[in-house]
Amino acid sequence: MMKKLLIANRGEIAVRILQAARELSPPVHTVALSTPNDTSHCQLGHPDQTITLPSAASYLDISLVVKICQEHGIDTVHPGYGFLSESAEFARRMHEIGVTVIGPGAEILERTGDKLQAKALAASCGVPVLPSHSAQSLDEIRAFVEKVGYPVMIKAVDGGGGRGIRLIHQHQASELANLVARARSESHSQTVFVEKAAVDGFHHVEVQVLGDGTGTVHHLHERDCSVQRRFQKIVECAPSLLDRSIINRVIEAALRIARTIHYRSLGTFEFLVSESRPEFYFLEINPRLQVEHTVTEAVTGVDLVQAQLRTIHPAPSLRRRPQRQLRAEHRQNHRLLRGPGHGVRVDSHLVPPVTVASDFDNLLAKIIVTASSWESAVRKARRVLSDTRIEGVKTNLPLLRGIVATEDFLEGRIDTQWLERNLPAVLGTGERISASLVSVHHQKPARPGLQLPTSSSLLFRRGDAWSISLSPLALSPTSKEETGEIRQHLRLSRVLRNDFPSSLTAEIEYTTPSASIPYKLHLSATGAATAASALVSGHRRGDPSNPRHIVLPLSGKLIEVLVKPGETIAKDQVVAFVKQMKMELEVRSPRAGRVKWVFEVRRDGEEEDVVEGMLLVELDTVSVSVAEKGKL
Repeated sequence: MMKKLLIANRGEIAVRILQAARELSPPVHTVALSTPNDTSHCQLGHPDQTITLPSAASYLDISLVVKICQEHGIDTVHPGYGFLSESAEFARRMHEIGVTVIGPGAEILERTGDKLQAKALAASCGVPVLPSHSAQSLDEIRAFVEKVGYPVMIKAVDGGGGRGIRLIHQHQASELANLVARARSESHSQTVFVEKAAVDGFHHVEVQVLGDGTGTVHHLHERDCSVQRRFQKIVECAPSLLDRSIINRVIEAALRIARTIHYRSLGTFEFLVSESRPEFYFLEINPRLQVEHTVTEAVTGVDLVQAQLRTIHPAPSLRRRPQRQLRAEHRQNHRLLRGPGHGVRVDSHLVPPVTVASDFDNLLAKIIVTASSWESAVRKARRVLSDTRIEGVKTNLPLLRGIVATEDFLEGRIDTQWLERNLPAVLGTGERISASLVSVHHQKPARPGLQLPTSSSLLFRRGDAWSISLSPLALSPTSKEETGEIRQHLRLSRVLRNDFPSSLTAEIEYTTPSASIPYKLHLSATGAATAASALVSGHRRGDPSNPRHIVLPLSGKLIEVLVKPGETIAKDQVVAFVKQMKMELEVRSPRAGRVKWVFEVRRDGEEEDVVEGMLLVELDTVSVSVAEKGKL
């Protein structure tokens, strides 16, 4: 019997697990983990005990978690999703010290966590799979492509959440080597395989399975996650709008695989499905609780986390409610300011004020709406997203509003490539809707007589430093010190909010000749624009309306800049790579030109934190005719 449960995770999923565990009977002693700057999940989840980790990386330190379990008498660990949830080594180490990990166990993790092994398992069960090859050399990959034809997918065998995947079409054949290298760099094992891509009219459908480890398995129906960008899911719905005859075949295929391996705990079995052909292909198994488990909970009424915690007992009987439901997630720092209303669930760990850094996945909230029909669910989603107001930061609200506003979404005309094909139009619709929602009521009144720019041309970041010389103007009568210059040093150790010159909040290291003291610094403008904008910082804010500026479109860690001053670049040429959530993303030039200035990357080879809106490359003025004549 479980007595002391460690939640080896953070954020909204830690809150979810803590809440589910506190409702169990008999009660379970709960233990949470946190880092000094990330504690809001503990404030909302109310664990019986909290253990502070030294850093964000500690969540992945298996030896440290083992030590914590031994020192605190923990008998059960729930790893949530991400972090160590799919680590067979972690499950094995826990088993060795007598601790149960909520999940399928080390053997199944090893068999399902590797995509190639999972495909082989599916094929052995008679489930259709796409042609693939575990080629590692470019020559082998090219030979496979010649055999099956474009488009193809390059996939990391141990990828997940969109990591380690590159879709390659015929017109990208010249970029094959680079795209393979980028997919490989996102793989822990540095191992990829190539697979024939099924993208034309295919939906991404996943089946939620619950097993007891003896061969008895149940399904909790399916979710359609076809609205995605860069292979990351943006909106999910359940049940799928596809014909039930093919969905039933997909569900039976998932159960067949699960029975074969005596699957235990929760697992998600994923497929590509075409209604028009009709045909489907197995994709992969996610042997853990997923972010989108809330979708299934809303449709079935089953508490999936509690079902996981009770996997030592037979799986519960499942009752399906005749409802359809939409889930949308916000992937930026934000605060929800209005109540959600009937049929709306919001999962979050936000306890304002909250700091969001690049250490963790920036998923902070999920909005789930449930209604008696698909049309009602869409209308409710439109209303909820219109009522949702965000303060202080940029979010993906315009994109979500644009998606649910389209006729394609309402009619179910969505495949896995739909959002990528229609992104400018969808985002444009969402931005128009968002603009129409702005009113005087939503805006903060301006301070009388004070006109401040909304942002600076400077982007301060961690590591910026200044030497400060303080020279006394006069000595007090009682002072016996001689007049002299006192040299001090100020270094930004962590930028919490950067709206300079109107405001700046940061953690600083303030060094004097006798001591080094940490402070929290908060600057607020009290007059017109300050002279502080004259300070020099390595990060410059770009101007998206300036045709000579190539502006960083997202925050993350800058891996590599591929261009140098004096070079001539073409429109849509890759100029840099940025890592976000362990994925390497390309930054392409929106126009042709000659490079005048490039952000200088660190010489020590370490990845550098960069923020959305930073100026990455500045171009000289080059006319379109010259660019065309030179075939840029």
